[in-house]
Amino acid sequence: MSTKEETEPPGSHPRSSGTVSVSGAGALNGSPPRGTTLAAAPEARSATTNGADTGSPYYVLDGVATIEPELDAHRRAAADPTRAVSERLEAYEDIIDSEIGDTPLTRLRNVEREVGLRQIFAKFEGGNPSGSQKDRIAFAQALDALRRGYDAVTVATCGNYGAALALAASLAGLRCVAFIPRPYHARRVEEIEKHGATIVRGGEDYEEAVALSHELARSEDIYDANPGGPNLLTQMHAYGSIAYEIYDELRDAPAAVAVPVSNGTTLAGIHRGFLSLYRRGKTSRIPRMVAGSSFKKNPIVQAWLNNLPHCEDLHPKKVRETAVNEPLINWHSIDGDHALAAVRETGGWAADASDKNLLDSAKLIREREGLSVLPASTAGLVALLERHRKEPLTGDRYVVILTGRKA
Repeated sequence: MSTKEETEPPGSHPRSSGTVSVSGAGALNGSPPRGTTLAAAPEARSATTNGADTGSPYYVLDGVATIEPELDAHRRAAADPTRAVSERLEAYEDIIDSEIGDTPLTRLRNVEREVGLRQIFAKFEGGNPSGSQKDRIAFAQALDALRRGYDAVTVATCGNYGAALALAASLAGLRCVAFIPRPYHARRVEEIEKHGATIVRGGEDYEEAVALSHELARSEDIYDANPGGPNLLTQMHAYGSIAYEIYDELRDAPAAVAVPVSNGTTLAGIHRGFLSLYRRGKTSRIPRMVAGSSFKKNPIVQAWLNNLPHCEDLHPKKVRETAVNEPLINWHSIDGDHALAAVRETGGWAADASDKNLLDSAKLIREREGLSVLPASTAGLVALLERHRKEPLTGDRYVVILTGRKA
């Protein structure tokens, strides 16, 4: 955070307008960072209710609801730059309270019978508006950007986070610039564009796209919503809400929480949430944190398996993206050391998962529980069950974090 941001009260200084132009042409004012190409972003599409145009471009997207129609008045207020910041913040907080989090915690009884381990619960983050836990940090940071007087946000993404932030920004009346690595065939690019974001194709991998997004944030005074950096605590707190919701349902901490990891922010945030609950005397224990990721393609898992003191970058050329592992792979996990520390401090563990493991686990959940999940999100479940097969776990309560396959 810059000195100006630390010393000036929230909302006391307007950010430079016009730094990002999100129009039908989808262009940045001035020259884009070196090595980037711009993709045209169409205007956000109008929503309809019973065939009538409501003038709201956000709460229904091609027939798929993103927020409840009755919240449209709040959306209009939050996105209106002529209104007082306090009024916009109140409206946006109402949207967050109504739409983000409180996702279902469901016991997977049929999976339990299949694998011989009782009391496995799925925390299904697919219930968030864009279909993943990324909505939690996307909306938290859009709120923070609005509070601090920014008019635009930027992020690097391979799909899910970009879709979440594009939606969150649009509802707050903020412009969004999403950097996507040139070689990536992100399935959610069209969705990101429909929410009015500007797509910038730049960098050969996710890490290079992050660097370009950082550069734009610095040069154009745009809110930087990437993992790590000065907004880490905001992100950790947002993901900590997953721990609070699990506690609300179970009234104590489970024996373990298994999480798919990429940058490691989700796992680290959940751990921080349970640590807070334990310190406040709400739980009798802190759960063991379990990390799962794509086979030999994540620094957090490799550091744990090889007993390294810190995460070490992998060789970029050896980290290959597939349609299955794309949400997980990283040669540099931005918040990896935080996640690695959480795994070690809680006596947890980490494990690799092949594409076949991920697809088989998603199939198991679909066939046994009737729940459609993103295969990559089952990496934590794979890590949990691999340990159980090698060293049978005791009867207790175990939670796995899953996300849905968003149409």
